[in-house]
This record gives sequence, structure tokens and C-alpha cells, in this order.
Amino acid sequence: MTACAIEPPSTSGADGVPEAGCVITADGSYAARLAPAGDCWFPERWTLDGPEPYAVPLPGNQPEEPGTGVQPMGDGRVLIHRPSASRHLFSLLYPTGPGTGELPLGAVECPEPGTRLALLPPAPGGARAYALTSGPRSSAVWLVAGGAFGPERLAEVPGRCSGGVWLDGTGRLLALDRELGGRTKTVVVDLERAAVSPLLQIADDSDDRLLLADPDSGLLLISSDAPSPGQERLGWGVLGSTLPVRFPECLRLPDCVVTPFAIQPGQVLTPENCAVGLRVDGAFGTWVGVWRPAERRVRHLPAPEGWLAGAGVWTPEGVLRLPYATRSTPCGVSTLTAARGNAGATEADGETGVTGPDGNAGVTEPGRTEGATESDRTAGVAGPGRTAVPAPTRPAAPTGSRPPAPLETRTPAPPVPQAPVPSVTRVAGPVPARPVPLQQAPLGRLVTN
Repeated sequence: MTACAIEPPSTSGADGVPEAGCVITADGSYAARLAPAGDCWFPERWTLDGPEPYAVPLPGNQPEEPGTGVQPMGDGRVLIHRPSASRHLFSLLYPTGPGTGELPLGAVECPEPGTRLALLPPAPGGARAYALTSGPRSSAVWLVAGGAFGPERLAEVPGRCSGGVWLDGTGRLLALDRELGGRTKTVVVDLERAAVSPLLQIADDSDDRLLLADPDSGLLLISSDAPSPGQERLGWGVLGSTLPVRFPECLRLPDCVVTPFAIQPGQVLTPENCAVGLRVDGAFGTWVGVWRPAERRVRHLPAPEGWLAGAGVWTPEGVLRLPYATRSTPCGVSTLTAARGNAGATEADGETGVTGPDGNAGVTEPGRTEGATESDRTAGVAGPGRTAVPAPTRPAAPTGSRPPAPLETRTPAPPVPQAPVPSVTRVAGPVPARPVPLQQAPLGRLVTN
């Protein structure tokens, strides 16, 4: 199962036209998108788990606006979000013979100026759907489908939030990127307890975001400017591991925007072997990249014609399924299988390891609420009802209990010759790398009780 942190594909792009793309359920069974019909748009549901993919149009009584959002549910219905001034209307669409049935769910009011509402990525299980309202001072998570009494406000988070990544397979732990005090850090919202706790804090003065997470392996895809101030870089970490967050050089591409959109599921205890699908946007168009943490390079593959860019799902066997639509094939799925390359890459292969200001890898155990005291200071893992704070200097451990040596003290693997890859950046001009110590530190463990 993969949770994706990109914005819903149906949001307005340039000139008010919906961005190309679709939303896929967490299990890959269904997809939904706004399909063009001349100058108009209508919802469309794709069935992906059969012998052949097929689309079911779900037109309403009138065409949809470009800013309309759609999301497939696990039972084949499609949630539709229609913004109207400060009100956001939600309904479930389903086919009824020659027409389209519609079940109104209610509305969410956003009267405060500057408040934005967006659908969150599909939740595991497919029985519920959620939305995030982001205002100037606070944000809120709403249950908009699957509840008993219409839209329900579940939790409020101080600060302006964005993103959205599911950390577990039950739809309880949701990671959000919170902007507060001029910095962006990832926090976890426990939707059952309405509790907020820190998750990703690499450095005090860095902006850290969680892009993707795979509950099976614990693999995290992270964006941070900690290793290179002023430049966003892609990194990876693992919940429960003892390694710092890594920022491979192979993920830095010249004048391109690299966006991870899918992680291979089912790789329990082997996160370094998970294949990651990357959307690469550059001056020559959009294509697909495939990368594994254990490999030293990104494999660049041409995207299928008509790819609904940024949409795709991995099978546990390592096949990447990419939905596409062309004039001749209005509903199609292309499959890509990436062969494994060299494994066992370490920091000697061009990775930069980054830990937090206290030597912690920057990932805090989910499920811990905010509010700490002096006696609760640990190396980044908060106690019950506490927050993670910098740990005091520790004395050397006895010989019999000393932890393994840091990775930088191990004999590095011989480098593999390859063409140098310039840095990926959204900011012009070179930026000097910030020296960050490489050392082992505990990553937070995933807790669901």
C-alpha cells in the first residue's frame, strides 16, 4: 500500500484547466478523474483490477467546473467536491443504468478569508474520505465521506498545513506538513484521539516535508533543505531504523523537478529494495524515473503517450502500472518492469546522511502528543504526552553495550564509475552544502495504540 503526498490531480492548473492526472485508491482497484468533453468536464471512474481497464462516465445534469475534485471510493462510487464561494459541497456519484445517481453528503463552510480546502489522498480501506482545510492560523481535518451525519470535523492543528500522507494501514495516523513560525515540519495527527505529535524535524532551521510513506516496509520519501540551504533535496529514511535520513546524489537532476508518486508495497523488512516511481518534469517534457534506495542511480523511462502524469501504482511483484488516455485508447494502463541494478549503496556512493540537531535522525515516534518537560528528554523519541526535544550529551557506553560503529567508519564500497549528475534545484545558482555529521541515531517507531 502506498500513500501519496501530491495534490489531487483535479485541482485547477494553468488557465483554469484541470491538471492531467487521476486519483487512485490505496489498493489500486479504482481511479477517478475529470475527463474532457469538448470544452466541458465530467467525472469518470476507471476500474483497474479486472482483466482489462475500463471507464464509466458519470456526467451530472450540467458540466463540472475546472476546480472540481474527484476521488474514488473502495466500493466503486466516486466522491465529488464542488467548491462554491466559501462553501464546499460533497456528493457520492454512482452509475444507474443510462444515468448517474448522486447522494448528497453535505457541505463544509470556510468563511475565514484565505482558507483553502483540498481532498486528502485516498485512505486505506476505501470506506472513508477526508479533506483538509488550511487557514492563516490553523488547519482542520474533516471526514467528508463514510461518516454517519455528513461532514465531521475530526481534529484541529495549529498552523497552516498541506500535503497528507497515511502512515498506517488502518487510516488512523495522518502526516501533515505544518508551517508554523516560519518553518515547515511534518506532524502526525491521530484521528482517533485528535492528538498532534511531531514526526519529521531534521534541523532547527530546515524545512522538512514528508512526500510518501509505505506502511509495509516503513520507507519514507522526504523533501528537505537541511543538507543544502535554499535547495530542496529528496531523501529517504525508515521508521524504526538506526540510520539517519539519506539524500542520494542520484536524485539530484539538472533543471528538473522530481516528484515521487508511488512506492512498491509488500517489501516487509526490506525497505532498501522498494522500487519508487518518480515523475520527472524538465525542459523536454515529463518522463518516468525508477529508483531503489539500494541502487546508485535512477532509471529513466519514457512515459506512455497520454500518461495521466503523476498517477500510478506498484504491484508487490515490482510492476509499475501507469494509467493513460489517448484518442484511440480513452482508458488504458501501461506496465513497466524495472530490473534490479547494483545494491548495497552507502554514503560512499554519493549519499549525504543528515541527523537532527541532537544527533537524531529527525523522525519522531508517531502517536506522542506535544508538551515536554526536562525529565522527558530523549534522543528524539518522545515519552507519552511529551514532545521530542534535544537530548543532553551522553557519556560513552560500556564496551559490552556500545552501539554499532557509524556508517562512515566502515570500509566504503569501491565507487562505480558513472557520469556526474548535477544538483536538482528550484533555485538558480550553486549553493554550498551544509556540513552535517554522519552518525547513527534512532528513528521513531510506528505506534498505533
